[in-house]
Amino acid sequence: MALTAVAEIRSTALRHNLQRVRVAAPGCPVLAVIKADAYGHGLLATARALDDADAFGVARLEAAIELRRAGIDKDLVILSDRFDVDSLAQVREYRLQPVIHDADQVDMLAAAPAGAPVRAWLKIDSGMGRLGIAPEHATTMIERLRDSGAVAPDLCLMTHLACADDPDSSETDAQLRRFGAAIGDWDGDVSIANSAGILGCPDALRPGPVLRYRGRNWVRPGLMLFGVSPLIGRTARDCGLEPAMLLTGRLLAIHDIRAGACVGYGGEWRAERDSRIGVVNVGYADGYPWRLGSQASVRIGADAAPVVGRVSMDMISIDVTNVPGARVGAAVTLWGAEPTVEELARMAGTIPYELLTGVGPRVVRRHE
Repeated sequence: MALTAVAEIRSTALRHNLQRVRVAAPGCPVLAVIKADAYGHGLLATARALDDADAFGVARLEAAIELRRAGIDKDLVILSDRFDVDSLAQVREYRLQPVIHDADQVDMLAAAPAGAPVRAWLKIDSGMGRLGIAPEHATTMIERLRDSGAVAPDLCLMTHLACADDPDSSETDAQLRRFGAAIGDWDGDVSIANSAGILGCPDALRPGPVLRYRGRNWVRPGLMLFGVSPLIGRTARDCGLEPAMLLTGRLLAIHDIRAGACVGYGGEWRAERDSRIGVVNVGYADGYPWRLGSQASVRIGADAAPVVGRVSMDMISIDVTNVPGARVGAAVTLWGAEPTVEELARMAGTIPYELLTGVGPRVVRRHE
């Protein structure tokens, strides 16, 4: 039987992390963000595991249609796509909720043919500098959307926090002030906090002198649902989160080498002693970062085995000299509870988002 790399997805961890959102943001409805194939965890299976969420957010129209066609009946919000008259027809057909982020989209809705009104979210750029209406134009755009027969009256105003992952940044408070000034005394729903905002910015979760609204405050957890800390300097464990993905490979081969022998492309790693080298069926084509060569360790059972030499497209080599349980076919943990994807991302000079969403298509997802 062929050996296969597997990403085991723990539904219990997903549900635990959703409950952690509920505790951190009491009373706030949860828009669970499952874009990018649920951060590499599998779109449909993740949506089913997170059935207790109040709504789901995706990046693209196609993902929302896939969820609806699969029987997901919750509110579905499309966070960062662009709509024309044709796609508006699909939004109506599948009962989707678009995020409107510029004046051209407002114009399109104002001129849209008659049909069922859609619930829309208006994005205000309070400091991220990507998508969104300028704060000074918010009042005009709100009025135009409310005057449009294409838009339902329950408009939700939203923004996105750029620096909430850094507890020492003053920009988050500045963004809250800009957003609050833009919405004024808003008689409706708002949505501000991403994962970092949920855990690190309580002022984004409730009305007050800066945020004056009388509707619901939708939170938008993404990364934290998958058991990764969104905050600089804090681990998932610090945040009470459980890793949802366990990435494992298998040992393809084990061989003995003499002291002084080299392993891998470029001969960059040289054995300082007689060693046993294992070859694992995971490489950078599967999402294991090339930069981790000779830096990281993997786990075989409870034992750590260092990665040696460069990461190849389809394989990595590991030193199993001190791993008595190493045998051909043995499971090898690339990331999970230990090592965590957070630790590996730091070693690789990247972010956990990139590692999770980069898990390749030949890695089998198995949901427990």
